[in-house]
Amino acid sequence: MIVGMWMSRNLSTIAQDAPIAEAAALMAQRHIRRLLVVESHQGEQRLVGIISASDILHAFPPKVNPFAVLVKGTPKELMATHEIMKCNPLTVMPDTPIEEAALLMRDHKVGGLPVVRDGKPVGIITESDIFRAFASIFSSPQATVRIMFAVARVEDAFGLIADLTAHQAVHVLSLFTLVQGDTPVCVVRLAGEGVEAMLEAIWKSDHRVLNVLRFT
Repeated sequence: MIVGMWMSRNLSTIAQDAPIAEAAALMAQRHIRRLLVVESHQGEQRLVGIISASDILHAFPPKVNPFAVLVKGTPKELMATHEIMKCNPLTVMPDTPIEEAALLMRDHKVGGLPVVRDGKPVGIITESDIFRAFASIFSSPQATVRIMFAVARVEDAFGLIADLTAHQAVHVLSLFTLVQGDTPVCVVRLAGEGVEAMLEAIWKSDHRVLNVLRFT
């Protein structure tokens, strides 16, 4: 999966010289937590920064809610977005793998990444989008069984599943490998009449079954 499959294309942007009160009002109106800060360059928008709800909150005294009605004319209200925005933010491209975007968010402790193409913002991907993407891997409209079992470090788990399913009345809905602690594991989601026989076949192949979940 790539970022372009899950990003939001409905961009909310603001100019870098706009007052932060305008940014706060826009966030409250659209129920969003981030705005891309842009400037016009030869008739196109160029990304120059990003501003979050936290950035705006931290610019005001603790007892002031900038997303409610502001006291007009306060110095904080008149600050420009470029004064508190994050300049040169981390970005990804539409064809960036979704797991790479997730790792960037985790490692840099950010909740959203602008998506750019040739310097032009084309979308934004957030933690919620990442959750939706990974949840889709496990979801299925039909009754299924998810089996997690240990494999050897150099073992071809895909080849193993292909060999086992060739003799069973099942079809594979998803399959991936990961390392849990120090143990390489394979997680496969199956559907069909032969699921129980498939589970038995995995046991008989001398692989330790770690977990079996049944979804109805």
